[in-house]
Amino acid sequence: MIQELKANYGHLFEDALLQEINEVGLFKEVPEDFTLMEVGSYVKSMPLLIHGVIKILREDKEGDELLLYFLEKGDTCAMTLSCCLGQSKSEIKAISETDAKLIMIPIQKMEEWTSKYKSWRNFVFDSYHNRFMEMLDTIDKIAFLKMDERLFTYLTEKAKVTKDNIISATHQEIAYDLHTSRVVISRLLKALEKERKIELHRNRIVLLPQ
Repeated sequence: MIQELKANYGHLFEDALLQEINEVGLFKEVPEDFTLMEVGSYVKSMPLLIHGVIKILREDKEGDELLLYFLEKGDTCAMTLSCCLGQSKSEIKAISETDAKLIMIPIQKMEEWTSKYKSWRNFVFDSYHNRFMEMLDTIDKIAFLKMDERLFTYLTEKAKVTKDNIISATHQEIAYDLHTSRVVISRLLKALEKERKIELHRNRIVLLPQ
């Protein structure tokens, strides 16, 4: 585990902190579409992502979801950090977009490391800032972009984080992420195909070079 830690976080953390993470962290592998966190659950550990992609969603009272942002390797979730530090229930849902590898850090260590290691403190603050800016970007898209623009941006971002121009997802799954209906998504995908931005196949979408 120490080698993967150094490969992903060696540029951020000093050797002493990497060694502590290696000693107390719990290595975890999860398959694609695995639910790592539910709304309303208590957070007992904080994830450091070392491989794969995780999507963070917000859920309304009816159970409908909205994609907030993606986490990639080297990232952690600011919403999880907040719940850990406040020992409060989770306000978000986390699902693995791809197969993923994580190191789970016990919440007891978070406050200790914040005062003990400057690199950890900077990492926490940077994570808050980055995730906050991503949520502002999501709000801007909802407020200022038409649904067809939001859909194409979603597809390009998904292709970027997975490093694959073939997007394996049903129309209903995309509708869940964008908090709209499957009928709307199907109509807009057909329009994007006519514009030669994508190719539609059964349960997958190919993003074409522009």
